[in-house]
Amino acid sequence: MSLTAVGSMAFDAVETPFGKREKMLGGSAVHFALSASFFTDVRVVGVVGNDFGDEEFNLLHSKGINTDDVQQIADGKTFFWRGRYDFDLNTAHTLDTQLNVFETFQPKLSDASKNSKLLFLGNILPMLQKEVREQCPKSELVALDTMNFWISSMKDNVVEAMKLVDVVIINDAEARQLSGEANIHKAAQKVLDFGLKALVIKRGEYGAALFTKENYFAIPAYPLESVFDPTGAGDTFAGGFIGYLAS
Repeated sequence: MSLTAVGSMAFDAVETPFGKREKMLGGSAVHFALSASFFTDVRVVGVVGNDFGDEEFNLLHSKGINTDDVQQIADGKTFFWRGRYDFDLNTAHTLDTQLNVFETFQPKLSDASKNSKLLFLGNILPMLQKEVREQCPKSELVALDTMNFWISSMKDNVVEAMKLVDVVIINDAEARQLSGEANIHKAAQKVLDFGLKALVIKRGEYGAALFTKENYFAIPAYPLESVFDPTGAGDTFAGGFIGYLAS
């Protein structure tokens, strides 16, 4: 089935105890689309600057990712994030954020994107998530991701966006923050009360859990001995999850 993803497209500079890279392709839409492309064709909606070149576009196209709805701003730079991880790789410390062209991003969807059967609303301003959802009334399954910053600064807007989707994919800290419940099962039920069909809670190295009103399913993470950079892991997980459903 057709799948459209809306989110950030970025360049990342990352430091970990295992190495340092100054410019890597990143952003929620990019990580999601690259992962989902293993299962289905993906359309990406986003914005980039004049520093986003053929190398980046060719990588996406080589994976069958459609970028017709990616706006390129000639007189601006692509969203940039610099971060550092400690030894356990669990927490990202933001060192620099430059929104650049992403600051004025207004998603523009073609008819093909609007008619996609599946829609993923990546981690962007919740008001934009709501606008995009309302442009895609034919989508049969809509999933949404968000983050602690949006929950703490504009919780009502986050909830309004969630009421328009079928599946929410967040981590356990965000579920607790959103619900006000310490117990993860109580937190999940409160989030489901927004009208969701399902809630997926990401638990990092411990796996993930799926909650519905009637059922609960948990799965451990696949064990990896060598992990160097967790940036985009949540979006990559969401891409695999939704991409598989699209297949």
